[in-house]
Amino acid sequence: MTTKRIDSRVKLADGNQMPIQGLGVYKMTDEAQLIQSVKSAYDDGYRLFDTAQMYGNEAAVGKAIKELNVNRDDVFITTKIAEENQGYDQVMASFETSLKKLQLDYVDLLLVHWPIHTHFFETWRAFEKLKEQGLVKSIGTSNYGMLHLQYLATKANEMPVVNQLEVHPYLAQPAMIDFNRENQIVTQAWAPLGRGKAFDDPVLVKLAKAHGKSAAQVILRWHLQRGDAFIPKSVHPQRIKQNADIYDFELSADEMKQVDDLNRNTRLSQEPEMVYEIGHQYPHH
Repeated sequence: MTTKRIDSRVKLADGNQMPIQGLGVYKMTDEAQLIQSVKSAYDDGYRLFDTAQMYGNEAAVGKAIKELNVNRDDVFITTKIAEENQGYDQVMASFETSLKKLQLDYVDLLLVHWPIHTHFFETWRAFEKLKEQGLVKSIGTSNYGMLHLQYLATKANEMPVVNQLEVHPYLAQPAMIDFNRENQIVTQAWAPLGRGKAFDDPVLVKLAKAHGKSAAQVILRWHLQRGDAFIPKSVHPQRIKQNADIYDFELSADEMKQVDDLNRNTRLSQEPEMVYEIGHQYPHH
């Protein structure tokens, strides 16, 4: 049995520590509901809260953190720079706005939300500057493929310590995760539950039954055991609690392989290469 708990942290390449599990707040637009979700999650042991400029809810997250009334170093806050705010000056100005909305002196982790070919290097230069100024503790990327990271490495003074990717049983991304690991980059899975698409999968239903857990808990446990960090989102206190309750059982090597074998390489979201080319996200089903 593993001794890991919801407050377990992973050491990043820059020496900082990041909680392995956090709460994502994508699409949480109702302020009262978001504040309630953050409070519920905090009570259940979550310490990482992940927002983005694009979500339009940084101010609500700031309010929620304020209302928790805890030591600043007791929470780990992530935000992301939107595509239209990339470029050196835009990053600096928009990040200042983000900090004000969050009512914070610094964020723990700042991510480039999507790779785009315009301002590719200037954006990262601004990230390095913000870290130097102490306004950001750690810098990372989101949705970067191997080529994007290799390209970044040609000019970066320091590399991302986190790369947030769409990862779930139907998009397991083993090669990408290995690449991140070889480059001392922690993979943080967004949409780690695949937005519920696999909950009825017979393999997961069977494993859930065998462990007296839900399909969601089996999926999160799979992430934990393969070394992913992950940020499931939910506005339901029950589910937030359930998602945190994955530390009292273990999947065998064979059970892990059964989940690995569900991989279909199917995305729920954007194709990073396409976003990189056109410079913004595009409509998708």
